[in-house]
Amino acid sequence: MHRIVALALPDVVAFDLAIPAQVFGHSDERERYTFSVCAEIPGLIPTTSGFAIEATRGLDSLLDADTVIVPGFVPLGDPSAAVLDALREASHRGIRMVSVCTGAFALAAAGLLDGKRATTHWRDAAELSSRYPRISVDPDVLYVVDGGISTSAGVAAGIDLCLHLVRQDFGTDAATGIARRMVVAPHRDGGQAQFIERPVVAHSEGLAATCAWAVDHLAEPISVADMAKHARWSPRTFARRFLAETGTTPLRWLTSRRVDEARRLLEVTDLTVEAIAQRCGLGTSSNLRFHFAGDLATTPTNYRRIHRGT
Repeated sequence: MHRIVALALPDVVAFDLAIPAQVFGHSDERERYTFSVCAEIPGLIPTTSGFAIEATRGLDSLLDADTVIVPGFVPLGDPSAAVLDALREASHRGIRMVSVCTGAFALAAAGLLDGKRATTHWRDAAELSSRYPRISVDPDVLYVVDGGISTSAGVAAGIDLCLHLVRQDFGTDAATGIARRMVVAPHRDGGQAQFIERPVVAHSEGLAATCAWAVDHLAEPISVADMAKHARWSPRTFARRFLAETGTTPLRWLTSRRVDEARRLLEVTDLTVEAIAQRCGLGTSSNLRFHFAGDLATTPTNYRRIHRGT
């Protein structure tokens, strides 16, 4: 029996906690796993969803676990010293440490991710990297396993990580059976990059007008000189000011807008991949596939299947 203990921090994300409960705590898994929830102070723990859950065990149960899972919590303040000490001691004992979504901030506050690669929800990845510069944060993956510590991306990516842990513990057939029971894919292609919303960066009034013009003409060949002409600057001045305001080059920004438009068309139309490539200005289906592989770690066809369920 593999003992799983989830640590519920206030205010725990209910869905993040429900994922390991459903994977490891389901009655079908009673011959493989035991699952329990603990807290710093046993009792009712508030969630981000407006209701409370009851944790019947205290922090000492972490030391009896084979795997400790920290679900996401909000706001992202550091847990108490007692919680951090318990996480450190569990890790030092060789217990497998896992976080779901923003639960990575608790492992990071305990110093367990220092010098390691990790991930969290894409919206919080920059903050994790800024607050803990010794962590190599990868915002473009569904989960990361680095030594005895595993971290997942946002929310439902916890399913992908938990199924991976089952594969490690009991093999592919066991993980596939749980996935079938949960009506989810046993393995998802790509990473969380394909779920990231990348809004147009706010610019000064002059650049904003040029960016809006470029977005309206994505199907046309647009050069830096064309954008500079629209903004009524020299190409060199335009490129310099664009980089200063957006943190990227005009061509990289334009390519990302074209990829975003391709994503939208894949989600809401039945256009062929070739037609979408032309309409968003990427030219050919092979060029579109190239950018999807680099930016989203998937293919246009897989992206459409995932986001339209077809």
